[in-house]
Amino acid sequence: MTKLRQVERDGAAERARAYSPFLREAMAARSDILETFLTDGSLKAAEQAVAAGGESVDVELRRRRLGLAMAAALGDLSGELDLETVTGLLSDFADGAIDRAIAAALIERCPDDEPRGVTAIALGKLGSRELNFSSDVDLILLFDPRTMPCAGRDDPGQAAVRIGRRVVEILQKRTADGYVARVDLRLRPSPEVTPIVLPVNAAISYYESAAVGWERAAFIRARCCGGDRALGASFLDAIEPFVWRRALDFGAIEEVRAIGERIRDHYAERQRFGPGFDLKRGRGGIREVEFYAHAQQLVHGGREPDLRCPATLDALQALSGAGYLDSSLAADMAEAYRRLRTIEHRVQMIDDQQTHLIPRTDAAVATVARLHGFEDGEEIFNWLRPSVERVGTAFDALTDDKGERLPNDAATLHGELAAMGFPDAETAARRIGEWRSGRPRSLRSPAAKEAFEGMLPGLVRAIAGSADPMRALNRLSDVVERLPSGVNLYRLLEARPALTTLLARILAHAPALSDQLGRRPELLDSLLDSSCFDPPPPVDELLAFLKAEMKDLPYDLALDRARQLVNERRFALGAQLIDLREPPMRIGEGYARVAEATLVALTDAAVAEFEQTHGRMGDAELLILGLGRLGGGVLTDASDLDLIYLFTPTEAEASDGRRPLGPADYFNRLGNRISAALSVPTPAGPLYDVDTRLRPQGAQGMLVVSLEGFAAYQANQAWTWEHMALLRARPVYGSEGGRARLDAIIEQVLAAPADRPKLVADATAMRDEMARHKPASGPLDVKLGEGGLVDLEFAVHVLQLATKVGIDPRMDQAVEALAEAGLVEEKIVSAQQLLNEMLITIRLVAPETTTPSEESCELMARACGAADWTELVARHDAARAQVTELWTKVKERTFDDR
Repeated sequence: MTKLRQVERDGAAERARAYSPFLREAMAARSDILETFLTDGSLKAAEQAVAAGGESVDVELRRRRLGLAMAAALGDLSGELDLETVTGLLSDFADGAIDRAIAAALIERCPDDEPRGVTAIALGKLGSRELNFSSDVDLILLFDPRTMPCAGRDDPGQAAVRIGRRVVEILQKRTADGYVARVDLRLRPSPEVTPIVLPVNAAISYYESAAVGWERAAFIRARCCGGDRALGASFLDAIEPFVWRRALDFGAIEEVRAIGERIRDHYAERQRFGPGFDLKRGRGGIREVEFYAHAQQLVHGGREPDLRCPATLDALQALSGAGYLDSSLAADMAEAYRRLRTIEHRVQMIDDQQTHLIPRTDAAVATVARLHGFEDGEEIFNWLRPSVERVGTAFDALTDDKGERLPNDAATLHGELAAMGFPDAETAARRIGEWRSGRPRSLRSPAAKEAFEGMLPGLVRAIAGSADPMRALNRLSDVVERLPSGVNLYRLLEARPALTTLLARILAHAPALSDQLGRRPELLDSLLDSSCFDPPPPVDELLAFLKAEMKDLPYDLALDRARQLVNERRFALGAQLIDLREPPMRIGEGYARVAEATLVALTDAAVAEFEQTHGRMGDAELLILGLGRLGGGVLTDASDLDLIYLFTPTEAEASDGRRPLGPADYFNRLGNRISAALSVPTPAGPLYDVDTRLRPQGAQGMLVVSLEGFAAYQANQAWTWEHMALLRARPVYGSEGGRARLDAIIEQVLAAPADRPKLVADATAMRDEMARHKPASGPLDVKLGEGGLVDLEFAVHVLQLATKVGIDPRMDQAVEALAEAGLVEEKIVSAQQLLNEMLITIRLVAPETTTPSEESCELMARACGAADWTELVARHDAARAQVTELWTKVKERTFDDR
């Protein structure tokens, strides 16, 4: 041990004797602990203090507590132990004491039974392992009447209460040896009318149906600290949805702020910094640091589990790391928390009193200062003042109401809207007046109206600055009028100005996304995850995420959950495109990855549910072939899923379930179940339209066919257009072996020699027939119009089948291979990309007409890499002309005849 360390330990012991009557008496009573501290340090002293003593549980726990409090205090005063270590030691001891007390109480009543069926849930500082020297332990005691041992004919509820009373007595009763911990049971549900130990199922029911906002904040720091750990864990799992709501809840900030205001009002005389200041409840005090973190955790923790840190310092760090808290503010908050807690410990060490007040007299303040190591009381105030002011200012600003509101007077409102840039300010003012009338359901409660008025100035200003303010305002009206409840959405928009700007862009440019918002406003939540603007991960990662979220849910709820998550992903991708975060092709690839992961997850769920009734069909398996844009790996927001269902051969004559089916019936019913899982709307909304018309015999054929039947059909009966469709086919579901067998069949079909004249004639006739039945919707129909994507696909597919070059389901890869072989000009590569980019974008900005509004044209131009709309139209016209030229050459069979 260094000389400096010995000086620090001696100094801590001297200050403790001089200024803390409690520690002076403790050092006299437990001189063995003091000696260990002086020679071996505070951690060794703490270890010795909690070693088994052999006395009765009442005596043993009290002696341990006294020794541990002294060891931790001396380690704190000497600087050997930081705040986290001190509070951790105190909390771990409390955990052990509570566990011992519960076991002892159970054994006393039923000595021959295993102590089980009673658990303690820690809240507050014990829940977060931040216990201070004289803190209460906030507990909720629960019991399971099915497993808790009872003596004779004892009523389980009454027996549980007796056990609870004994636990409190063991911990709290003061004897000649002191006490173990003060126990506070008032955080249980309805404490004024409920017993001190509650049946676990009754507690779960309360939190699922009747709990209030402050209880959510309390359970951020909840954990099982003693007794039946499995019972405690199951309770906390059951109420997790109450605490951590997936939908972002900016109302939580208002609830936390209201709690803080009530505390400030109730303890008004202790708010002013100086003598008598309440370190815990005062303005800028400990509670406000905690509440600041809790508010952000409640908002975002439902979607980001990494933010659910019980300990305040950990929570501040996590929130800063996730980008929800400025790093400098997080550091200031953490420093303030450490300083406030340190002085709190000092005032408690003096007489082991449960106090959080800086003393009122100069002499008493000086005693606290000298115990800490300061010269006088003024040093305490100088040390704390910057931190207290920083915390108080931050908490004031948490939900600071700037008071900005749009005018109520119609004429004044008209003028302000005109100044903002609304071309028809009169109509805009009338629309706002209609909302304020309270007719929309979302604006019928006072809370909703207040939240709406708070967010309205920012959103209206953002809409005024958008490309088409009146169109955006009309679409906002759809959202406002369709919302069943708007409080949370309006608070969210007020709290997030950047989201307000993005919403204005969506309303102005993306009717498809606006319509989705009108049906499900909570989709905006998906834009607030820290990773919401990242490209979707690989299919395997998306699949693992979906399956984890659907796990253990009943089938119908699993389908709902999948729709919720998938639609959030798709909405976020659309928003990325509207916000020009990613190029259209990246968005299209993202749509395809999401769709493929969804297909696999829901097919697995449908198969598992189907097998519960019908069992398995021997060694046969289902395979799914993706075609069209899904096969090619690039979808639009509105794309169908083109699928063919297949099954591998089996010798089994029937499935092995309680309701057996033959192979054909089995797989056809399963195929219908999968199509329904993907396409039927549920309360969570629609998902994908499924198109199975590319199967053998089309709509006249069986929905699901055998692999051998598919191979025979493709070899002997398929039309030219069906072979063309196989060029963009890719197995998307099935085992590795099953997919390989299917790939081999497709390769064999596509490798067969082509009758080139027949191929060209069939393709030409089919394209002409399609043009008659599905004409272009306008000059910007880049799919069906002359020289559009369909013409390009026909030309490419004929070349692929004729030359066997560029056989790849991805159209861009196929075109590049054909260009490298000299079968198409290089300019077709860029033409194919441009037309695809325009299609992906136009499906969002003009899904019905393929004609974007004048304002959206500029956004579309930028998304597709053009400087302006004029340049985009010129590039579009050139691309269409190039495709027309290529298709003409192919029809005339002027391509390289190899």
